[in-house]
Amino acid sequence: MSLMVVSVACVGFFLIQRACPHTGGQDKTFLFARPSAVVPQGGHVTLRCYYRDGLNNFTNFTLYKDDRSHVPIFHSRIFQESFLMGPVTPAHAGTYRCRGSYPHSPTEWSALSDPLAIRVTGVHRKPSLLALPGPLVKSGETVTLQCSSDMVFEHFFLHSEVNFEKPLHLVGELHGGGSQANYSINSTTSDLAGTYRCYGSVTHSPYVLSAPSDPLDIVITGIYEKPSLSAQPGPTVQAGENVILSCSSRCSFDMYHLSREGEARELSLSAVPSVNGTFQADFPLGPATHGGTYRCFGSFRTAPYKWSDPSDPLPVSVTGNPSRTWPSPTEPSSKTSIPRHLYVLIGTSVVMILFTIFFFLLHRWCSNKKNAAVKDQEPAGDRTVNREDSDGQDPQEVTYAQLDHRVLTQGKITRPSQRPKTPPTDTSVYTELPNAEPRSKVVFYP
Repeated sequence: MSLMVVSVACVGFFLIQRACPHTGGQDKTFLFARPSAVVPQGGHVTLRCYYRDGLNNFTNFTLYKDDRSHVPIFHSRIFQESFLMGPVTPAHAGTYRCRGSYPHSPTEWSALSDPLAIRVTGVHRKPSLLALPGPLVKSGETVTLQCSSDMVFEHFFLHSEVNFEKPLHLVGELHGGGSQANYSINSTTSDLAGTYRCYGSVTHSPYVLSAPSDPLDIVITGIYEKPSLSAQPGPTVQAGENVILSCSSRCSFDMYHLSREGEARELSLSAVPSVNGTFQADFPLGPATHGGTYRCFGSFRTAPYKWSDPSDPLPVSVTGNPSRTWPSPTEPSSKTSIPRHLYVLIGTSVVMILFTIFFFLLHRWCSNKKNAAVKDQEPAGDRTVNREDSDGQDPQEVTYAQLDHRVLTQGKITRPSQRPKTPPTDTSVYTELPNAEPRSKVVFYP
């Protein structure tokens, strides 16, 4: 009897185990977002649920949103391997948890994971991010990152994909009609070098963020020994003379960076091996216009934000007056560029006008030459002009003819050389042509 009771109890326990899945397994559960938990509005994010310190992912898992907002896609749904969420909207912002079933025991479900915050960006205007006193920080010194906006944000989030696993929360303070927050970094180590951005948010929607600020690169210097810097043809040059700055070191740097005192940006060039066993980069500055003090740094591609000590400062001086002959290569002078443009325009106009005049004169010359050739082909002795009435009813139509009087009186043609130099008195003879119909008159001109 007792054996039968034990058997029935075991069967009942087994059926209960099959009908009611267990929860709260011993393995820690994790929820991860790839590529990042900070997602731009309209973007996508992949969610995976892991166990055993994140080494194994659940084949089947469910998702929960902590604020209990209604997300229809999560309702009573089991996801396999991963879940691609998007395009995201502000409604997707918030904290999520997951629970998975183990492959070896599908009815056994894990405990809920720790919350994962999904932040949706691009909803408000971007703030600005500055480094004080500057983005080049000597190892061991302190730099302050200042995030500010003309909007009133109660919260700021400082984000670096390399240094922070999740955005660093900063409390915003009112400042000049807007808001700002500061974060100080002690660069005793180079681990904080990298690219930073900041976001702003308001209290009632802490996971709905602004657009990201422009990226800010924080560079830690003093990690390696300093390179050397030289000028060719020398540190003192005439205005307009080409200058090349050479940065070199026996350390096999991949990159060199040239900075000019008073300017925020640096020039970067790849290093190449030189004949004397050093690694070198030549920075062509072009025609010299203004002097300045230069330094250079070396770095490796595997750690682009960790630089060497700066080289010794190299002052470059320019003699003469560069503004009269050479404009700045980076900021051309408006006083020199505008006249040059006008000269080109005026020169083109003059050429076009001269060409037009030449074409006109050539056309006139050709026309005159053609007319002269036609006149030479007409008889020199006769010029007859007939005028005829259009209706044919005028009986007094007159025909005029001019005859050479000398030919008629002498009866023969006299050579031009034998003709008298003084022309005789000219007379006009009028006669009627009797057979002309209608009547005509002929007028003889000497």
